[in-house]
Amino acid sequence: MTAMLWAVAIGMTITAVWRLPALRHGDPMQRALWGCSAAFAATVWCRVPQVKQALDNSPVTDLSALLKYLTSLVAILAALRYITAVYGEPSEGSDRHIAVSRRISHVAHTCALTAVVVQLLLFFTVVDRSHPSTDFADAQAGHWGGALFLTIQYTYLGVAAATCGYQWARAARRAEQRALRIGLALMATAMAIYTIYPILRTAMTWVPPEVSAVTMRTVADSVNMVVACLWGVGAAVPSTMALSTRWNAWRALQKLHPLWSDLMAAFPDLALQRPGARIIESLRFAPSLGVRLDRRTQEIAGGIEQLRHHASPDLLSVAEDLAESHADPEAAAEAYWIRAAQQSQKSGRCSAIPSRKLREKPLTSVTAEANWLARVAALPVPPNLVRIMHERAGEPPVDPALQAAGRGQAADPNRAGSDRVKDPTGPTGRPARG
Repeated sequence: MTAMLWAVAIGMTITAVWRLPALRHGDPMQRALWGCSAAFAATVWCRVPQVKQALDNSPVTDLSALLKYLTSLVAILAALRYITAVYGEPSEGSDRHIAVSRRISHVAHTCALTAVVVQLLLFFTVVDRSHPSTDFADAQAGHWGGALFLTIQYTYLGVAAATCGYQWARAARRAEQRALRIGLALMATAMAIYTIYPILRTAMTWVPPEVSAVTMRTVADSVNMVVACLWGVGAAVPSTMALSTRWNAWRALQKLHPLWSDLMAAFPDLALQRPGARIIESLRFAPSLGVRLDRRTQEIAGGIEQLRHHASPDLLSVAEDLAESHADPEAAAEAYWIRAAQQSQKSGRCSAIPSRKLREKPLTSVTAEANWLARVAALPVPPNLVRIMHERAGEPPVDPALQAAGRGQAADPNRAGSDRVKDPTGPTGRPARG
């Protein structure tokens, strides 16, 4: 049991430290979530035997119990604040359950100071603390001072837990993403336990059961550890999803780097930022990963659009015929077409009339487009296959200006810009995101 308490306390502390930046940069919801994590961690630390013993050996008898209940009260209020912050500012069209939650939170916060003052007065005046207790609630059972102290605490805990559990259960049923639904369900389960537990503890405080203090201590610690684990895991799901999204965006940027750098070297006017080496691009922190991924997909789409001036009219049909036997024929056909058009562009071949567009694809988000382009960029295209495509489809005529300059760029950037204005859709069939 001691090892479990240490593990939960350390885990909750790590969660609180992880969310510490929310104090400075976070919104009210994130700050409330940090407050709940930090207070919950402090509550669990007060239950660790070594910490409990050190606190109880101080001049204040049962100091661990007092700190445990006060920090748990802070965690309760922070949880209520989090619940109301989720729905933003109140409005006339708010649902009834939202209005009820706001009213409960407002009453709880308004009465919090009074409750703390009353608990402190009871603790230092009428609560029997003649001897350090193994389990404070069990030791106060049958004593009206301790029972009243605990009733105030458990009333706050039960009402707040019921409110949180109700809201999270409703949100879990409506959540579209599976991971978020699981996280909310875990948090709702934790609050359901914390709704039933205070009711039972309050009843046993006024009507003591014939159970030893050690048994009650074990039950109380077990309940709190289960709740802490369920709540911690559930609350970490949104952050885990955010980390997963950032990781996927970073991987997509890495996969797209070769194709993007080649196209931007050929058409530098399309790049908002000159491409660097892969290691340099990997270490960039600004702009954000999402912005960079969105910009990169647009720049790749613009580069592919310009390759239409360096592809013969029949090149796409030939590429599709050669890709029929491939395991991923659509992506292979696009990869073949791009590589052949790039080869023609490097050879100084250009046509004033662009070839037909690539096939439209139902890509509705940046992530979907990035995943598609990553599939295309990952496919190898042998040089002999490029030669076969040029033999079958032919190539645009040689542009003397491009060939003499020895660089693969569009001969007239103004013309390229006018082409993009006339044709605002990229090769994916999705309107370019300005």
